[in-house]
Amino acid sequence: MKPKNVHGNTLDALGEAIIAGRYPPGATVPPEPTLCEEFGVSRTVVREAVKSLVAKGLVSTGPKVGTRVLPSDQWNWFDPDVVAWQSKVGLTREFLRDLQETRRVVEPAAVRMAAERATAQDVAEIEAAYEGMRRAVEEGGDYVTFDLRFHQGLLRASHNRMLVQMSKALSALLRTSFEISTSRKDGPRGSLPLHRAVLDAVAAHDPARAEKSILLLIDSARDDIEAVLGSRRRLPRLNMPATLLRV
Repeated sequence: MKPKNVHGNTLDALGEAIIAGRYPPGATVPPEPTLCEEFGVSRTVVREAVKSLVAKGLVSTGPKVGTRVLPSDQWNWFDPDVVAWQSKVGLTREFLRDLQETRRVVEPAAVRMAAERATAQDVAEIEAAYEGMRRAVEEGGDYVTFDLRFHQGLLRASHNRMLVQMSKALSALLRTSFEISTSRKDGPRGSLPLHRAVLDAVAAHDPARAEKSILLLIDSARDDIEAVLGSRRRLPRLNMPATLLRV
């Protein structure tokens, strides 16, 4: 993973502090001189970090009120940095519930469209992603990256421009789900037939079967996540490289 620059490190530190509750909603973030001293950086770096936090919906700024933390329902939960900060601070049941509900709303409709509209090239790309998953299970390797490509391929195959854009936004959230379910023993091996069923239904241009298959896959991932949470095992952190499967 490429190391971050001073701006990136300062942004991460402030973002994590906000999500961890060090600066709760409604609180004022310390003034620039204090932050400069705390992080050992210039005012320019602090200002740029705050601008990024504003863009991500974590804070607002204004004359005489300073920089105030916004409620969490205003944070951009489709932003990869926000998701990574939450992961590093600690994934909550509420966060994971919202993630699974979002998947259940978006993916079945997208996969239904994919089954209606997928081109031969679309199917080939999803097939290639599936093969990467299979090799990772059989030979060891990076399962999560190929799992993510599989689901991104399904959304692209819907040929709906808004869903295609959403696939980029959903990537960080989907990776969260995949990292957790992959951490369960034999989770990836058990999910392979479910992925195959989705792929076969899309390739056969069978929308009803495709929708049913993706719902089974999503619900299986939910069960894996519940099992990992129940085991109280340490959850993966998204600021780390994807977990590699070993055989």
